[in-house]
Amino acid sequence: MEEPNQPLQSQTIETLLPIIENLRQENALLKARLAELERRLGLNSSNSSKPPSSDGLKRPSRTGSLREKSGKNSGGQRGHKGETLRQSFAPDTVIDHYPTGCGQCGGTAGASLSHQKRQVVDLPEPRGLTVTEHRAHAFGCACCGAQTQAGFPDGVMAPVQYGPRLTAQIVYLRNCQFIPEDRLAELLKDLYGIDISTATIAAMEQRKAEELAPVAEAICEKVKQAPVKHMDETGYRVSGMTQWLHVAATVLFTFYRTSAKRGALLAGVIGTIVHDHWKPYFTMDGVLHALCNAHHLRELKALMEIEKEAWAFAMYRFLRQACHAANIARRKELTLEPRFLAWMLARYDRIVAQGLAFHEAQPPPSQQRSKRRGPQRRRTGHNLLLRLKGRKEDVLRFLTDPSVPFTNNQAEQDLRMMKVRQKISGCFRTAAGAENFVALRSVLSTARKQGWSLIETLQEKPDIIIGKINAA
Repeated sequence: MEEPNQPLQSQTIETLLPIIENLRQENALLKARLAELERRLGLNSSNSSKPPSSDGLKRPSRTGSLREKSGKNSGGQRGHKGETLRQSFAPDTVIDHYPTGCGQCGGTAGASLSHQKRQVVDLPEPRGLTVTEHRAHAFGCACCGAQTQAGFPDGVMAPVQYGPRLTAQIVYLRNCQFIPEDRLAELLKDLYGIDISTATIAAMEQRKAEELAPVAEAICEKVKQAPVKHMDETGYRVSGMTQWLHVAATVLFTFYRTSAKRGALLAGVIGTIVHDHWKPYFTMDGVLHALCNAHHLRELKALMEIEKEAWAFAMYRFLRQACHAANIARRKELTLEPRFLAWMLARYDRIVAQGLAFHEAQPPPSQQRSKRRGPQRRRTGHNLLLRLKGRKEDVLRFLTDPSVPFTNNQAEQDLRMMKVRQKISGCFRTAAGAENFVALRSVLSTARKQGWSLIETLQEKPDIIIGKINAA
């Protein structure tokens, strides 16, 4: 039997080894890519920062909500003051109904002995606009013969113009209910029988925004000086280009501003700012930071559902229990006991150490050759752990400072109206329109939080509104 050619076999093996190694590396990259794609498919609004609108028809179950269970039944609670429609003691119109005859024998009805009453609450019949004519008279002096001309009231400048009440309602419908200009013109025609152009509506908004600009600045100063404020930002389109809407808000004040750069942060801020760990916020001088733990809970939920990492379950449970403890202490106007607080902080450290030990024992994730430069890529859970370790004080500030909330929901709720506006009316065609909107929304959102009538606020003079803001 003829022996195999040993040199040829060795040469073949040496040729195949690099090919096998390349295939092994390519297989590892494809596996990592597959895992990443599967992870992305598992993300939704309940375990990531994706908006609920991205869930489509496959919405996550509501049983997985991050909200803390109150233990109460759904619906109105015992002792809750209802809003049932009640009869008025002073009706505007009374209509009496009498029987036409006796129900027994058909005889003539006598005097009324008693009555029952039922009331119908309805809108008055639309009558169109009320026209008020101002006449400024001139008279001649009986002593010297000089002629004196009377002046018109403040705000009455044109031969004919729309009044402040109609202007306030139009601005309210545009910037609170987000009705587009053309549909608003149709609404005014259907309800009041008036023809008003979209250009007139836009001019009303611009004048009101310019008038209330000092009010928005006063709101900005109140937010800057507040001990705790929430900050966030979102992108939107202006003149076909991406712009950024920034919000700085408290429970009682809301200030919006628009900028071409996402990193154009508000200057002159003091106190504590609550945000979502966007890194440019950490460049602000003279402030303390509190991170939004709703974001952390969503990230942990993804690690629990997809990666099944044990430390994520422990940290998720810890944050929920810490939030519950802080809420109880806040309701009772107490602070957490030092011993309990020290135990909570030590427990936090143990969970973080457990997670870091787990990730450091794992092999590094595969990465493409073109991305080998720079630091080694880490897993998603590893990055979160490093954030939880490096920003421990900012993550747990709600435990040490009762005035700091657990989440940044206040800013996100104030920004949500921008998304509603985009869905209903679209984006802005001009930068001036965007500036008008943020000024009006700052005033209207603040008025809503203060419990003021929005229509009356839009009719008041700016000096009066600023006085109320400074006194709040």
